[in-house]
Amino acid sequence: MELELIKGRPHSCADRLEKEVRTYDLLDSLGIEYERTDHRDMPATTMEACNEIDAVLQVTICKNLFLCNRQKTDFYLLAMPGDKPFKTKDLSAQIGSARLSFASEEFMEEFLDITPGSVSVLGLMNDKDNRVRLLIDEEILGMEYFGCHPCINTSSMRLKTKDLLDTFLPAVHHEYTVVKLPRYEDAE
Repeated sequence: MELELIKGRPHSCADRLEKEVRTYDLLDSLGIEYERTDHRDMPATTMEACNEIDAVLQVTICKNLFLCNRQKTDFYLLAMPGDKPFKTKDLSAQIGSARLSFASEEFMEEFLDITPGSVSVLGLMNDKDNRVRLLIDEEILGMEYFGCHPCINTSSMRLKTKDLLDTFLPAVHHEYTVVKLPRYEDAE
């Protein structure tokens, strides 16, 4: 399958999920420019697929992890570079949570209207009650572009990180907390 970089939304959204169309509608209404690639026959679920998608977008898709505390009362969406390892202990102390784990699929769908494998910071547009706190690894702040999914993992996009932080997040009434996660290059 040959992937193609396309500027803006699909010409026809007739066969797209409503949540994907809502993503394009919101980005367009905010004047945020984006480029995307469709990969319906190759959902972004393997490293090989992600590497091929990254090459077309010329950006690394960010790893987005949906987490919660032990009591399942505090929920977090962590955006970090896709090639960076994640260990919960590195994050827990920074955000004042004793223990973190992956939140359930039910909470993901309830708060973000996203299914596993499609987690995206763009899902915060569906978090009307601000139940999810966005955490962004500091390395992302230095990236020109942010790679993510439009709430479904059969399409991927890139937009300017500045547009995400300065336009999208305020529009969906979310702030973000910067965290610093180590790379562990010296550990080997």
